[in-house]
Amino acid sequence: MPKIRLPDGAVKSFDGPITVAEVAQAIGPGLARAALAGRVDGRLVDTSHRIDRDVDVSIITERDREGVEILRHSAAHLLAYAVKELFPEAQVTIGPVVENGFYYDFSLKRPFTPDDLGAIEKRMTELAKRDFPVTREVWPRDRAVEYFKSIGEHYKAEIIASIPGNEEVSLYREGDFIDLCRGPHVPLPASSRSSKLMKVAGAYWRGDSRNEMLQRIYGTAWAKKKSRMRTCACWRKPRSATTAS
Repeated sequence: MPKIRLPDGAVKSFDGPITVAEVAQAIGPGLARAALAGRVDGRLVDTSHRIDRDVDVSIITERDREGVEILRHSAAHLLAYAVKELFPEAQVTIGPVVENGFYYDFSLKRPFTPDDLGAIEKRMTELAKRDFPVTREVWPRDRAVEYFKSIGEHYKAEIIASIPGNEEVSLYREGDFIDLCRGPHVPLPASSRSSKLMKVAGAYWRGDSRNEMLQRIYGTAWAKKKSRMRTCACWRKPRSATTAS
């Protein structure tokens, strides 16, 4: 019978194991709708995370700094999904959160154009509206390496191969797209629907000028459109700018 200690000191008891999403629902339906992730004993986890012991829990929403970062990281994955649908020959590499937004690096023989960014952004919106669940999977490292090699994602396979062989890796699946990530992620892609792609830049693979020059797409995301537009004002370079990094 896990006891859940909330940030205000209140304690809720449950008859058996429960997920973070169910904790939010027990607190209130409004919080359940707003929940993006949870913090369990100080660790950020998905709303699907299962709790089977006494723990401290807080629910992460868009009002939290971590919530905004999770929205943006999930938007980066949605960007990669959209690029793979529109440009199947592109290879995905990494896509972290940065100040005011996120980016994702791609290997593609031809350069992305401003028109491409518009098409990618449109596809991201279409994918988000499908509201497929974003689910976490844990695989043995070697299985993950072989999988990404088998689908031609050699950069991703190289990243995973650098993880110690005795470790498992976490992958996130949304629709037909699966990617390496520690997480957490929003439970549904619609949570990060308000996204805006800003520009394309150059970036060397692993930051080494001896490696291939990749294409880095920058973007931002907010839960609310008004917040997104305020952030867009922070980007001053034109959308088609290209710089090496």
